[in-house]
This record gives sequence, C-alpha cells and structure tokens, in this order.
Amino acid sequence: MQFDLHQALEDLKLTADWIGLRQVNETTTTRYARDSKPQTNGHSRTQGVMVEVLAQGQFGYAATNRLDQPSLQAAAEQAYQQAIAASKWAVHAFTASARPQAVGQYHSPLLKPYSFLSVGDLNHLLMQVCDTLKASERVVKTSALAQIVETEQKFVSSNGSNVEQTFFLVGTDFEATAQDGSVIQKRTDNGMLARCYQAGMEILDPAAVLARAKQIGEQSLELLAAEDCPTTTTHLVLAPDQMMLQIHESIGHPLELDRILGDERNYAGSSFVKLSDFGQLVYGSPLMNVTFDPTVAGEFASYAFDDAGLPAQREYLIKDGMLLRGLGSLESQTRAEVPGVANFRSSSWNRAAIDRMANLNLEPGATSFAEMIESIESGVYMESNRSWSIDDYRNKFQFGCEYARLIENGTLTKTLKNPNYRGITNPFWRGLTQVGDRSTVGMYGTPYCGKGEPNQAIRVGHASPVCAFANVEVFGGVA
Repeated sequence: MQFDLHQALEDLKLTADWIGLRQVNETTTTRYARDSKPQTNGHSRTQGVMVEVLAQGQFGYAATNRLDQPSLQAAAEQAYQQAIAASKWAVHAFTASARPQAVGQYHSPLLKPYSFLSVGDLNHLLMQVCDTLKASERVVKTSALAQIVETEQKFVSSNGSNVEQTFFLVGTDFEATAQDGSVIQKRTDNGMLARCYQAGMEILDPAAVLARAKQIGEQSLELLAAEDCPTTTTHLVLAPDQMMLQIHESIGHPLELDRILGDERNYAGSSFVKLSDFGQLVYGSPLMNVTFDPTVAGEFASYAFDDAGLPAQREYLIKDGMLLRGLGSLESQTRAEVPGVANFRSSSWNRAAIDRMANLNLEPGATSFAEMIESIESGVYMESNRSWSIDDYRNKFQFGCEYARLIENGTLTKTLKNPNYRGITNPFWRGLTQVGDRSTVGMYGTPYCGKGEPNQAIRVGHASPVCAFANVEVFGGVA
C-alpha cells in the first residue's frame, strides 16, 4: 500500500472524539473450466478507505475509493455529520472504549505463493479435473473452479491504533452431474465452495485434487442407482462437511448479538435466543463444546484483530452444552451486557463492520468413526450440503445432503440418494450422542455468508468432527 494512511489521519481537520481509517486493497483471480474447456479467466481489484468517526456518542461512516486528502476530508466530514444526526435517535451512547488501541500484524500462512502456478498451469489442472470428473458418458456436466484472493488491510486511529493484516485465500469447487433417464444427481467436493482456506497454492496439489475428482465422478454415478433415503425417525450421523452448515445456521447466526438486539430483523432475521439465556440455557448435550477461534492456522476466517481493534482469541461460546457467550462486538456487548468476542467485521472498504461469525468450531470428542458406526444398530450417515431452509429465528430447520449411506447393525451398507433431515435447534443439539475424535475432524469454509444492509458477503470457517444424533426425522426426495 503506497498511500500514507498515518499522514492522512494526521492531516484530517475534524473535531471528533475518535477517528479511524481502514484501508483495504483486494485482488481476486477466478479460473473456471466447464466440460474440460476454459470459461473464465477473471482478475479484479478493489481498494478504498472507510472513515469512521465518533461524535456525540455515535459512530458515523463514509468511504472513498479516491486515495487523496481532499476525498478523505470530505468522507470524514460526511461521517461526522452522520454521527451528529444519529445522536438525536440514539439507543446507546458510545465512548472510544468501543475502539481500543490496537497495534500488531497478521499474515496468512502459505507454503507456495500464487506465482507458483502460472495461468496456463492452473487452467490445465482445472481441465484435468474435468476430465477426471467425467467417470462415464452418463456424467453429463463437469466443472472446476479455483478462486484466489489477496487482501491487504491497514487500520489506524486517533488513539494510536496501527494494524496491518494480509490474507491469502484459496477456494476450489468441483462438480459432476450424472444423468440416467429422468434421474439426475450432482456430487461436489464437500459442498458448494466448501474447500476454502487461508493458504498458498499447496491447496492445489495435483495428486490430491485429482484423487478427489475421481471419487466425486464415481459417486455421482453411484447415486444414479441408489435408493431414496427412507422416511423415518432414527440415528443420524453427519460428516464434517454437513456439520459445517449445521453449525453455521443453528449456532452461528442465532448467537449473533445484533440479531438478538433486533438490528437484523427486517433483513436477515432475528434469533430464538434471548439475552437472559446466556449462562442459563442448556443449548445441547454435555458433549457439545463450541469455540469461536480466529487463531486457527489455515482456517478461512483467521485474523489477529477485528475491525474495531479487538485482539482475536479463542473463546468458548458453548461449553458442556451450556450457552456462555454471544457473537457480539464491543458495541453489542456494551448494549446487551452479555460477554462477546472479537467479531466486528466488514466485507470490504465500503462497508461498516457488524457482528459476524469468523471461525466457529465444534471441538472433537473421543470416539473414532469406526466406533461410532459400530455402536448404531439403525441409522443414516450423510455428507455434503445440498439445500437448506431455516426460519427467521434460526430455530426450525430442514437440510438436504448430496450423499448418504444406510447404517444397519453397526455397518455402513447401501448408498442412498436425496437424503434430508429436519429438526428444532435445541432439541436437535440435546440429541447429540457421540462426537468424533480428532481423526474425524474436517475443516471447511464459505465465502458467501450474507448479512447486513447494504448486504455483506463475508468469509467464515468451520471445523468439526463427525457427530451422531438420536431421534432425528430423515426423509427422501428433493428437499
């Protein structure tokens, strides 16, 4: 970043209680192949500065993509006027304690930089993936996508903050669609764009990538001949790639404090959780331990500081089944009088930070996958999310998966297609009967968690072991 953000802050002529400047420079490269032919070779860049001002107890915001002092001065004045106008309708008066001084750096871990693979090499690999996905002529469509994002972020403030964070993000998505007459089945690489990480081009190791592509293609054919998932109430075993969605929707979103406070009701919904539930609500079984942890190396939403300057650290949201703290920034914590975490995050330079999930993980237990299956007389094992539906309170849900296996007398038997399940959040998690050990843990992510007005699509990471639940309604057919 060539622009001197420190000098720009010093040169601002504005009387305010606190001023913050957050500069973001982000480049995105997208390579996409369909049916072994290149379709997209995209490259984009966005950069700008968010100016944040505290005046008369309220925060005001304005952004500019023109990196010159007059533009920043104009944005700062606009943010100041916004704060003054908001003070007439304030629900809470803030102080600069909501923006603590932050000094430090963060860099994504990577073994191989983007330059390790040329454009030609990456396109060739994606075409190889398509070739491998096409396990038969009955595979009627194949696709392979790789997205590389490089982000530089700098934050300075009038109370001495000085934070630099750089992120290197790699995501892939592989799909095979198979057809036999009127039967159509799609199999993906653990769900849509689920393989998203903070890492280098080592994520695109050809041997590992092509081995996964081979399995995806073969399983798409396997599903064509499979029976529909039965309709019954039974034990349900979920793989980590579906646990990602389960954690995201029925833990992450309902624990966001701004939802509970009512800030999101008109757009993204509220929550069944009440402020009085923290420290009181038995959210799930004693086997349920959920952490907020932006410190995990390589997970998609890792960082050292959130966008308010709060240091990121590992915190238990739920411990031994008991709800302890919410996903709320310093602003929400102050308003709600509930403990929160360092999760004040924005999706870009032109968005104000709000309460967001980051890395939200279910901690492993002590049961191997083999032991888990062997202990179940009758049940269904499901992988890879295909569809989701959950009410505005994040309470009642219905999720569909791509691939399933029947569990009979402690053994995984025949493949099932179109598997779905439904439940209610607390009874479902209270039915958690087994949690897999570390050998069963999978780590995934999504770049498209949407929330806020104007909308912000943000990056989230989830890690989980395989888990077993009792008395779950499962059913077949298209959800």
